[in-house]
Order: sequence, then C-alpha cells, then structure tokens
Amino acid sequence: MALTQPKIDSLSFEQHSTGFGIGISSPRISWTFATDENTRDWEQTEYDIEIAHDKSFKSESYHVISSDSVLVPWPSHPLESRGIAHVRVRSYGGLVPASTEWSRWMTVECGLLDKQDWTARAITGEAKQPEGPLRPIRFRKTFSLPHGPMQRARLYITSLGVFQAYINGAPVGDHFMAPGWTSYHHRLNYEVFDVSSLLRQGESNTIAVEVAEGWYATRLGFLGGRRYLYGDEMALIAQLEVESATGIELVAASDSTWKSHKSAIISSEIYDGEIYNALEEQAGWNRHTFALESSWTSVREIEFPKAELVAPNAPPVRVTETVKPIQIITTPSQKKIVDFGQNLVGRVRIPSLNIGSGDTIVLTHAEVLEDQELGTRPLRVAKCTDKVTSAGEEMDWAPQFSFHGFRYVQVEHWDPTLDNIVAEVMHTDLTRTGWFNCSHPMINQLHKNATWSMRGNFLSIPTDCPQRDERLGWTGDIQVFAPSASFLYNTSGMLGDWLKDLALEQLENANAIPPFVVPSVISEELWPIFPQAIWDDVTILLPWTLYQNYGDLDILRRQYPSMTGWLDRGVQRGPDRLWDDSLFQLGDWLDPTAPPDQPGNARTDGTLVADAYLVHVTKVLGEISALIGESTDAARYNSEYRKLKLRFQEKYVSPEGWLVGDTQTALALVLVFDLFDNPNQVVAAGTRLARSVRKSKFQVSTGFAGTPLITHALTKTGYPQLAYRMLQEKNCPSWMYPITMGATTIWERWDSMLPDGSINPGEMTSFNHYALGSIINWLHKTVAGVSPLEPGWRHILVQPMPGGTVTSAEAIYETSYGRLECRWEVKDGCAFHLEVIIPPNSKARVILPSQSGEEDGQWIGSGKYEFTTTFQSQADWPPKALLPPMFESEDSFV
Repeated sequence: MALTQPKIDSLSFEQHSTGFGIGISSPRISWTFATDENTRDWEQTEYDIEIAHDKSFKSESYHVISSDSVLVPWPSHPLESRGIAHVRVRSYGGLVPASTEWSRWMTVECGLLDKQDWTARAITGEAKQPEGPLRPIRFRKTFSLPHGPMQRARLYITSLGVFQAYINGAPVGDHFMAPGWTSYHHRLNYEVFDVSSLLRQGESNTIAVEVAEGWYATRLGFLGGRRYLYGDEMALIAQLEVESATGIELVAASDSTWKSHKSAIISSEIYDGEIYNALEEQAGWNRHTFALESSWTSVREIEFPKAELVAPNAPPVRVTETVKPIQIITTPSQKKIVDFGQNLVGRVRIPSLNIGSGDTIVLTHAEVLEDQELGTRPLRVAKCTDKVTSAGEEMDWAPQFSFHGFRYVQVEHWDPTLDNIVAEVMHTDLTRTGWFNCSHPMINQLHKNATWSMRGNFLSIPTDCPQRDERLGWTGDIQVFAPSASFLYNTSGMLGDWLKDLALEQLENANAIPPFVVPSVISEELWPIFPQAIWDDVTILLPWTLYQNYGDLDILRRQYPSMTGWLDRGVQRGPDRLWDDSLFQLGDWLDPTAPPDQPGNARTDGTLVADAYLVHVTKVLGEISALIGESTDAARYNSEYRKLKLRFQEKYVSPEGWLVGDTQTALALVLVFDLFDNPNQVVAAGTRLARSVRKSKFQVSTGFAGTPLITHALTKTGYPQLAYRMLQEKNCPSWMYPITMGATTIWERWDSMLPDGSINPGEMTSFNHYALGSIINWLHKTVAGVSPLEPGWRHILVQPMPGGTVTSAEAIYETSYGRLECRWEVKDGCAFHLEVIIPPNSKARVILPSQSGEEDGQWIGSGKYEFTTTFQSQADWPPKALLPPMFESEDSFV
C-alpha cells in the first residue's frame, strides 16, 4: 500500500465558527487533516504558518518545531479592530519527514475590539411605549457612499432586543433572533456583516432595521414571569463603514438623524407568539424609494449600554431545515391541525397566504395531541399563538421575532393543505461533528430523538425546554448532557460564551453561588438562589467536559475563579466538610417514582448525591489546578479530596461495600466517581447494582443524577448485558417507552405521556428535554466504542462492547485533528469484525471485546485498520429479571 502525505482539510481560529468578526486580537490557529486510509502512522513534527496582513505588501513566514496542530499560538503581531489577515499552513511529518501541501488561504477579521470604536448611539422610538408587550420599532437612514471604488463595507450592529436589518430592501444576513440572549447587564453581543454586495455606488442608499423586544424586555420565567428584566425600551446600535483606497469612512451610524415608525407587527413575544397586521404595513419601508417616509418620526438617543459589547464565538441562530407536514387532522371539535411528524423548534411559514382583507388566521402550536385535540396544558400560561391579519393581497408570511416548540399547529380561519404550509427548524447553527448508527432501529430512533432535543434546546443558550413559559438556561440540564452534546456538535464556542455569563452572574454573589438559570431571570422570591450540587457543579464540570473534548486549557484558566469561588465559598458545608445535610437538595430530580406534583421526591437521599458530587468535583478541580500551574491550589484540593473521600466512605459505605441508601443512583455515582478504595467493595457494589437492575425488571429507576451514569456503572463492573437490557426495555419507565408512544424527542419525564395517551397530570411536563437523553454518551463510548484518552481526542480509546440484540454499530466523529470512523459487526453471534480509521496526527488504543483490559490492547497510528476476533456477543443474553419464585418473569424488550 502506497503511503501518502495528508492534506490539510481546514483552518480555524480560536473556537470561532468562521473567523469573520472575531473578538480576539491574537487568535490561536487550528487545522484538521483530511482522513485518508493510506496515510499510515503519520504524526506532525513541525509546521509553517504564513500570514499576510491586509495592509502589508509582503507575507510573514514562521517555522515552528512542534507536533501541535490545535490552538497553536498566533505568531505575528496582534490584529487591531477591523484588522484582516490571510493565513495558510503546511505541516511536516511522516516516517520520512516531508511537508504537506499548503492549506488554502483562510481569512481572519477582527470586529470592534474596544468600546471606543463605537461611534454609533443607542436610539429608540420618539415616544416611550406604555406597559408591554412592546410593539416592534422600525428605523431608517438614507446615506451616500464616498467617491471612488469601494473595497469592502461592514455593518456592525446590535440591539436592546432582537433585530433584522435591511440595505436597499435586501435582508442583511440570515441570522434569526440576533444578537441572541446574554446576561445583558454584563455582555451584549454584536454582529458583523459584510454588506459590500448590497450597496450601490454612485447612488443614495438606505439602511433599515426592525427591532423587537426579544429576551431583553419580554416576559420571562414561569408562573406568569416578569417583564422588563433588563430594560423597558428597545434600542438600536448600528454603524456602517466603507473602506476605499483612502481608508475607512463611517457612512451611517445610528443617531438622532434617523427616523422611526411603529411596525406592522403589533407584538412579538418569546412565550406568546407574534401578531402581524398587514393592514398597517408600509410597503417598501425598508427600500430606498419609499413614498411614506414623511410620516416617520424622529428617534431619541438613550444611554449607551454599560455592558461590554462582544463579538460572540457562537454561531448565530439560523433556519437549518424545512419540514413539510405529513397530515392534516380534523379533530372531534372540527379544528384543523397540521402534523409535521417531528417535534421541532422554529416557526411556521405560509409561502402564499391569500385571504380576504381584514381576515385573521390564528396558529396555535403544541407538541402533542390529547383526546385527539391540541394538547396545550403543558404550555402553562404561554399562548404560543401567532395571528396574521391580511390586507387582501397574497403574501409570504412567517413570524420574524418569535419561535415555538411544536409538532402540531392548530389553524383557525384558513384551510391548510400539505402543500401550502411548512415548518422552519431554527437553532444555533452549530457544526455537526458526531454520528451514531447501529443495527437496532429503536436505538437509532433514541439517538435521533436526543439529537432533535439538542437542536431544539440550543437556541442562543442551552435551555431546558423550548415550548412552555420557561425556555431558560438551567445549569443542571446542560451539566449532565454536555458530554453527549459535545459529541453531536461542536459546542465549544456556544457553551464557552454561556460560561462567561455564568461566571459573571455567579461572582456578583459574595458567596459565589451560581443562579439556577443563566442568564438569571427567575425572581428570588419565587426561586431563591441557594447552593445545589449537580446544578452548581456545572461551574467545574462543564469547563472540564469542554476541555476533554477540545483540549483548550484557556477555558480552564478563564473559568478558574468561577470554579474556586464555587468550591471555596459557595458549597454549604457541615462540620465534616461534606455538605450540610440540613440543606434541601434537588438531588436525583425526576426519579420515576416521584409523584407528578413532587418531582424532587426521589428514592436516593439528596445529601448522599450531593456528597458524591462534592468528592468528585474536588478531585476534578485538583486536576484542573495542576494543569494550569496553580500548584498550591492543586495540593490543597488533592488533600481535601482524599479527606472527603475517606469521610464519604465512613459515612455511607460498609466494609463489605454495601451503601447507605443502596439505590441504583447511589451505587452508580459511587462506582463511576471511583469513591471506593477497596477492589472488593467495587465488586460488591457492582453485584448490588446488577441485582437491583434485575429486581426492577430492567426499568429505569434513576433521575437526573443517576441516569447519565447507570449504564456506565454496569459496564465498568462487568455487566454490559444488563446495560443493554435496560436500554432495550420498553415498559415505562424506560428509554424505549416514549418511542413506543411515538416520541420524536426526549421527554422531560419518563411518563410525560401515560400509556392511555393522556398527558402526565404534573404541572411540569415537557416533551422536549434533553437531560434524560444523556444515555447517548454510553452509545458513543461503549456501544460504538469511541472516547478520548487524552483531552482533545489526540489519543483515542477504541473499545466497543457488543451486546443485546445489537449486531453492528458505527460512530463517526470530527475530532480537532480530522475524521475518526469506527464500525463493527458481529456475525453468527461470535465472529467480531472491527474497522477503524484514525485521522493524521492522532493515535488510538484499540481494545477488542475479547480482551480483558487496557494492557491487552494495542496502539495504532493514523490510517485504516481492520481487526477480527471471536467474541460471544450473545453470552448471558437475555438476562432475566429477579422476581419472587411465585411470579414469572415477563420480559418486555425489543
């Protein structure tokens, strides 16, 4: 086989999705390699970087002896605001060192790095509006371009609210709900757009912007929520700059010379939906030639935001997919309901709406049907309703500044068909990085459901649910789901930005206790801030997860004050330095035995859960401290970890390995967090866990704390077939039960819908909640068999564990070095075949299922490899439930 040099596939800067409008002056550079099965054992030994600054007449070359290809330092002088550089890279490596071809040139461009770069003013409508909801405002400004050829034009824009900009009638960009939701008192995102193609040289031009309240001024929070949490007036901040041979010239900046007018959108709210009245529309309001401009009024300049204006690392929210309906339903009450076949997040679009002047159609969104009617009770007080009034002319309509979580849309006063209505899927446009597939259709559906739930709940921030009067950034949900999320998509920019807000809001509190939701919007009278394990442990465990996936030490350094603040000042401790057991803990939230109205009433003691997490996060923070050079802290946390672990053992563990509480969650926590020292105790606890799983007839017995870990604990202690058996159980509560009920996303509760088709009677019931979908991390790591051995996936563990009725599986993951592929198949129940493709500049440790441990595996370099062995994948299958002798086991699995 001829060996080849790899090709550099792509270049990127920091964790930014494109490098355009980046907010860092010395951005680190990464490159991936195209995976080629003929590129065997290739490792980089050195590299060249060539940089051509936009204002320079010559390029700069840098030769570096290093094997690093991820987040390498910027070698040139820092970029300034608006600075542009063109970069390419080539690597050297191989058994006989040689260079790759140069990568293609990639451009990095800075945004506005300093608040002083903003000359624009914050403007709002002429008159302050009365009590909300606030009606969206439209703004206009006509301007001329400088003489001479234009080289480029940039629009820097943000709003107090959400905006859509136009130049000469054409939409600027494809972003939705821009600039997104941040902790507005601390950080306000701005967007940068290349608008060169929209401007007309030698003619007058018009910029127009529509601003709605978005998250800034709308009602947020449950039990009615609160308005104006950040401010009671929407505002626009925009400046348009044009560069020619003579330099950069400001041609339009928001100020008192702009004009404003009320929108034809009467209201647009996150929870309640959008109301649009075409009878109040001014045709051409966003174009240059506009006959009614004389009716527009002045604007007011208001105080410029005190918050830092930041260029986000996260991609924007976009329409990523269009879904057509699968059926039109007529309900028993004669309502028309459109079924899109998939629970999703986004909006409805009617491309050709043609109804009489003054006629109004009403669209109400929901996730499920109940009694063959639209199931709106889980929405609580959110209306989730759009209204459209026609002016008698055909129009292409979709809500502009609201979104909904739905599968079903009830339409009133208009007849929908399969051809005249679509759903547009919206979420933060993250790069897909991970895929999983296996021979079992329902397991594939489970993985698909978790992916859809992530898409629906990653809209600007990581939320808990996308449909009801909540949609908030609950810390516990993302803490448990982050390992799964960071396999499916590149979350580094989005979650890294969200962690900045978490730290800012947490460290405002003298006790460094994070709020339960970030951004913090829940009234403390309703839900006071008090320390909580699992939820507040996100301060340590989410940066750690991102580091494991992307190898970025900087995120650990940046978040370090947040981590130490939480552990040193936030945790409410008892005399033994474990948790104060008088404090209420949410613990194993949504244990399946919890009553519908008491979701925190779990079998596992909340303090035990909290103490297990405390020992674990103390160990992790000791490792983090050592990694970033905080040696004194590392010694302190490592010492504290050993003391806490010993105290935990004294408090909860018998010499034989029995555990106080003895629940599946408690055992899983202790096993996965390595809270035993005695190997015999590990064996005993594993046996107890296996026995408990069999006694529960393989139905799920865990909530938020135990569900992400239960299958890992079983596998770790030698019971993978029990993990497969749990996975394949279809009686409620189980992962398969919702699929038997037609679920297309992960439910908040194991029984969000009861077997008779009725909705769970609990007040808190969502059909799109990713937390319990964290089982897919086990699908990636154990079923498909891939996980990082070293932060950033440079060293990879390939260790698939076949079992159950699964006869084949595969995973594909775009690591920071290139594409990893792993697929296996078992034929005749014993002939195991594995195929692996490892990207260049990476290594993998391959452990076959017939091998007993890591010492039996082998290291492989880049390239394609195949392995065969004999393995009895059906051994001990199917395991039997453990029932009293007078009862027969009733297996129910797929």
